Amino acid sequence: MTQNDLSLGSSVSLPSSKPEGYSEMLSGMKEHSFYPYADNGGSIVGISGSDFAVLAGDTRSTSGYSINSRSEPKVFRVGDDGRIALSVVGFAADGKALAEKLDTTCNMYKYRHGKTISLTACAHRLSTLLYEKRFFPYQVQAILMGLDEDGRGTLYSYDPAGSYKKDQCRAVGAAASLMMPFLDNQVQFNNQHLPGSGIGIALKEKPKEDLSKDAVMDLVKDAFCNATERHIEVGDGLQMMLVSRDGIEEMFIPLKRD
Repeated sequence: MTQNDLSLGSSVSLPSSKPEGYSEMLSGMKEHSFYPYADNGGSIVGISGSDFAVLAGDTRSTSGYSINSRSEPKVFRVGDDGRIALSVVGFAADGKALAEKLDTTCNMYKYRHGKTISLTACAHRLSTLLYEKRFFPYQVQAILMGLDEDGRGTLYSYDPAGSYKKDQCRAVGAAASLMMPFLDNQVQFNNQHLPGSGIGIALKEKPKEDLSKDAVMDLVKDAFCNATERHIEVGDGLQMMLVSRDGIEEMFIPLKRD
């Protein structure tokens, strides 16, 4: 091919047929890949009150339709002051690694500064830990809860990249779509109205009120009992932590096992 052949306006014909044996070569090729993550099912729920907070998760760990464990915890104590708890759901190995790293961070904070880390500082540090791994993230969704500087129950929910927000209640995981509408109605009183206050748009909304510890724990139990009836990745046992001025009280309640 000469330079004149490539001049403006000239055309070069390319072979249209594929090399001999091209199809046989493709049929013998195999793609090898590795995906390090898995979704181990389960769900977690957090509800904050006036001077307490409740964090709970089921104990079932799954891989597809297989049950890996019926006693896998998803709620962990953080630090040594007994006022902060973390719950994670998603890839179980990443969840444990994140809980251990945050616990170590809180203990190092006390060693370096001579005081216990506050919930606000712990929430910010957890966001930083997640953001540091944003290019190969922890495949989990997390809820951090405890008592703030004023002694009020406080709850923060996180995405895998570290973005977080303060919530009154939050459900995350496999059965979140089943439990979150229930919590919105029963905890935040969405779509609840005063009986006899009117008809249609004239109905007056029910005023919000602080729930008692017993009422919140009953709501959490009801949410998980309903979820286990409708979702195969939730069940076996309910691990619940109640954080108050007296510290953390941990409870285990049996759930449906099939």
